[in-house]
Amino acid sequence: MTGPAATAAPSRGASKAVRRGGPLARRRAWRHLPAEQRWARLVYLAKRGWFALPFYPALLPGCGEASPLATPPDPWPGRAEQGLALLGGLYRFAGQSLQAPAPLWQPAEASQAWLAELHAFAWLRDLRAAGSDAARRRARELTQDWLDRHARWSEPAWAPLTLARRLTHWLGQWDFLAASAEHDFRQAVLASATAQGAHLAHSLPAGLAGADLICAVKGLAIVGACLPGGERWLGHALGLLTRELPRQILPDGGHIERSPSRHLAALRDLIDVKAMLHAAGREPPVELEAAIDAMAPMLRLFLHGDGGLALFNGSTAEEALKIDLVLQRAGSRGRPRLSAPESGFQRLQAGRTLAIVDAGAPPPPGQDGQAHAGTLSFELSVGRERMIVNCGTPGADGGPAAWIAALRGTAAHSTLELDGRSSSEPLPVGLWSGPGLATRPQSVSCRREEAEGATLLELTHDGYKAGLRALHRRRLYLAAAGDDLRGEDRIERSEGARPAGFAIRFHLHPEVQASLLQTGDAALLRLPRGGGWRLRASGGTLAIEDSIYWGEERSRRCQQLVITGTAGPGTTVVKWALRREAGKRD
Repeated sequence: MTGPAATAAPSRGASKAVRRGGPLARRRAWRHLPAEQRWARLVYLAKRGWFALPFYPALLPGCGEASPLATPPDPWPGRAEQGLALLGGLYRFAGQSLQAPAPLWQPAEASQAWLAELHAFAWLRDLRAAGSDAARRRARELTQDWLDRHARWSEPAWAPLTLARRLTHWLGQWDFLAASAEHDFRQAVLASATAQGAHLAHSLPAGLAGADLICAVKGLAIVGACLPGGERWLGHALGLLTRELPRQILPDGGHIERSPSRHLAALRDLIDVKAMLHAAGREPPVELEAAIDAMAPMLRLFLHGDGGLALFNGSTAEEALKIDLVLQRAGSRGRPRLSAPESGFQRLQAGRTLAIVDAGAPPPPGQDGQAHAGTLSFELSVGRERMIVNCGTPGADGGPAAWIAALRGTAAHSTLELDGRSSSEPLPVGLWSGPGLATRPQSVSCRREEAEGATLLELTHDGYKAGLRALHRRRLYLAAAGDDLRGEDRIERSEGARPAGFAIRFHLHPEVQASLLQTGDAALLRLPRGGGWRLRASGGTLAIEDSIYWGEERSRRCQQLVITGTAGPGTTVVKWALRREAGKRD
């Protein structure tokens, strides 16, 4: 898979809004960043010239020890198949596979995401999972080669986030990587880790934000707790952490980036910091304990019946076993949160049917690097089977840039698209602004009612107000038995507004098969285990189109149901209902 031409496009118009992002839009997004974050980015950019000076490495401290003071617990599993591939010279990172790349640390054909993964050394876990002496030798050979070639600052090898992740993995995999190695190797690793830790302390916050900043702070905390003389770095890391947690963790426990995958990553990093502090005999800050306790129930809100995450804002389903381990280490055994008004998500559950709804505004500027234009979209599962989904994204580690851009658009989500536009305008990656949003809904509202086991949501957003003079209202009602989901989408437009086409999309999981009934106003959906559901629609034309599902590491073809029509001035109403077929069990 190398790009959009290799498979079915997510849907018509999916990247139209993305293409409107240009230099002017990027500058507008840069101006909208919080002043503190803009200043931090400018300061780091200015420091890069200093870091590149020939004498800079001599200013960084070294370490004469051959063993760390402590090692951080690292229970996270690696992937043995990835480790075996590495032993065979195949490097598979960020959706890109390179066989025997040369030069190894900077092959010309490698993407930036691929390079970041290579230099971050997370693949040490995969070699450990391969479970052989050959894997251990390979880990040491690659580490020694990196030490020989990267004693001086360079990018991407010394980029703050990549550097912090490398320190985490070097020390977290110490027993596998270095504990039984020769003295000179162990000393060289710790000397380099000390220099990198000092550099990281000089660099942070480096304009990082959200889960990336938490990850970088974790790296600084770990190197500070593990290495001699690191007490000052540890203090700096905990200071940044106690400052960031109230900013990033919302009152309902949601992470400010509103991405289930980023929420999972941040929670996992916070758990690692807590475990490291315990291993080093330090008491975790109360803010850290409180954040972990609040985030775990919120993580459960995002879980489908198969144990994976809902696909909002750059998320993938992730591995259910990994999610279970995170919840276990967080000490969470409670029920999922059903309503998260500050984070803007709702969970509707009845019988074996579950709907997870994006009922909030996109994350604020500076925290919207993963944001998708999926306002008021929803996902639906029955038992352990996903039925209605969003298209997802090409992996948390990256993927083909054209696909990443297209899948951020509204058309790649199970919600209403108007005039081929997105409710928010995603931006391409830029040096100054990052891949944030140029425009977004200014007002998003949600009202929830529950009665006798049934749940009603009334939702509104004004993302189509500018230019189209339109308001989108959506009502979702899930009956108490869980066999009846009813929806209503209303487009309210000002007098004099020109007619505009609309499309209400229901992207289907690849295992779900759809067929249009002869009446033309209904479609039959078949789940893998034989369950049948029928979707009926009025107020538009119902059709089946091709789509794509990228909720896992690879793309898969799938179908989507699309209700189309034209919305002129006044109010346009589309009603639809999704009901279980009589006599069928899912």
